[in-house]
Amino acid sequence: MFGLLTWLLLGIILYTVVAMGLSARGFLPDSVSVTGPLTTIHTKRGRMLLNRLAQRKRFWRAWGNLGVGVALVVMVIAGLAVVISVPAIFAQPDGAGTIQSPQNALVIPGVNDFLPLSAAPAIVFGLLVGLVVHEGGHGLLCRVEDIEIESMGVATFALLPIGAFVEPDQEDQQAANRGAQTRMFAAGITNNFAVCVIAVLLLLPLAASVTAVSGAHVGAGLAGSGAADAGIEQGDVITEIDGTPIENASALETELETNDATTVEVGLREGGPVTVDRRLLIFKHVDGVADDIVGSDPLTRVTAVNGTTVDTEPGFAAAADNRTVARLETDQGNATIPIGAHIAAVPDDSALAAAGAPTDHPVVVTAIDGQRVANASAYDRVLDGIDADTDVSVELYADGERQQLTATVDGQSSFGVDDAAVADGYTGFVFEDLGVDSYPAPQFLSFLDGSNAGAFPAVTSVLIYMANLLVLPFATLLDPTIPYNFAGFNGAVANFYTVQGPLSVFGGLVFTAINFLFWTWWVNFNLALFNCIPAFPLDGGHILRASSESVVSRLPVPNRRLIVTVFTSIVTIGMVFAVLVMIFGPALLA
Repeated sequence: MFGLLTWLLLGIILYTVVAMGLSARGFLPDSVSVTGPLTTIHTKRGRMLLNRLAQRKRFWRAWGNLGVGVALVVMVIAGLAVVISVPAIFAQPDGAGTIQSPQNALVIPGVNDFLPLSAAPAIVFGLLVGLVVHEGGHGLLCRVEDIEIESMGVATFALLPIGAFVEPDQEDQQAANRGAQTRMFAAGITNNFAVCVIAVLLLLPLAASVTAVSGAHVGAGLAGSGAADAGIEQGDVITEIDGTPIENASALETELETNDATTVEVGLREGGPVTVDRRLLIFKHVDGVADDIVGSDPLTRVTAVNGTTVDTEPGFAAAADNRTVARLETDQGNATIPIGAHIAAVPDDSALAAAGAPTDHPVVVTAIDGQRVANASAYDRVLDGIDADTDVSVELYADGERQQLTATVDGQSSFGVDDAAVADGYTGFVFEDLGVDSYPAPQFLSFLDGSNAGAFPAVTSVLIYMANLLVLPFATLLDPTIPYNFAGFNGAVANFYTVQGPLSVFGGLVFTAINFLFWTWWVNFNLALFNCIPAFPLDGGHILRASSESVVSRLPVPNRRLIVTVFTSIVTIGMVFAVLVMIFGPALLA
């Protein structure tokens, strides 16, 4: 009846009422203040530790100067990234890389669609580490610059810790020079980046000890499929089909493409073999092609082609091979369509366009040089076998009408059509006849252990590795061909991996350590980036003001303070607007 987000909102309201009631009646200590769902807890403990650490002033000032340089560079990059995202969202609000629901801007496991509850301990740990080192950096540089600290503490949104804080003495802070203030504001960002470096140095050797187990990794059993009915589900690993060993997802696909048996025995890594009745399901399709027969829950089942009963993809291929136009009979209705390679758009400067193919709507290529082209794979295979600069006959269908053209194959074994324009499968239909969706376990592991970035130069490989770690929890947003996100070795996902080498004796503890290190890196990296946005009250806003004052103070103009205030206010308003567009724009505009 109620979703998780509804229960969360009710919990926040209840917390707010109770906390404000206790505060109003004087039941809370003076160190605790409540403003709506926001609670701050103040303490003066920890100042002695900061005083002891601050005795090495030359070291910490050097550390602070390094941090200022890093923060300024990242601040410019972060500000430009935020600004550039606004026109991109207005131009394509439902495009890849946008978060469609505002709740997904919250780093709350279970509420954020990309962060499962199973990852909550590691995420909360990373958040606490990030908050402590961030505010601890501010406090330490306060003492290095002889700025007194009034109090320190943490801030919570209901029961969720969302920040820590250090309250410097305002008179001491204003009396400090701009360099001291800038080092103090940059210290938190510097410490977050330092934690990221430490986390990666520990993460890499642990991730290198993990390997994906042999077999095809099941991300999900498709509703209405034979595999789902046989009990195959996420976390299972397929190791055999009718006695044939299966090493990976590609081997499973190859075996199913050649095995036309309507019933197969599936061997699993854990548990006994199960018998699966194959059913030909439409797993993916191109919009605009027989949309009225395509279902999603459950998937559409194709039962016959041109009157011939089919249960498998090999059966479909055989039934459709001799006829370029086929009648599909499904449990969602029937449709008659050309069967071939679907091209979303023919470029104006392509050989197909020069031959007379239309460029204002999709086409389906059904034959090349007299050879049948039933799907995208056949399209590539036929073209690869034709010499460059050869004129060949092309049969295609455009808007339901058959056309016979003569086009020239270029030196790239193509007609000048980009590979991305050619849809996978038969006229854009991708079939699944076993009923399992493969999980890209090896690919995610290559992101995590850095093996996919190792072939690049050192600096480039570091940047690629960090980008991989950053997007792992949101992989589906950046690459729609990846059907899953990676939030760590949690739940059934851990079944796809094993620990090898000396660390194998620790078993699941290695997975736990990797989860905590990964999320510690991820949270600290994002916390540092967010605080680099040049807007108040973030650290980037304070650094922007100090930098602006330093530049304007050298200009021969009056009202220097007013100029700085107006400039930083305009930048802050612009940044806040851009961030709001990033969070709410896709949902409102899509």
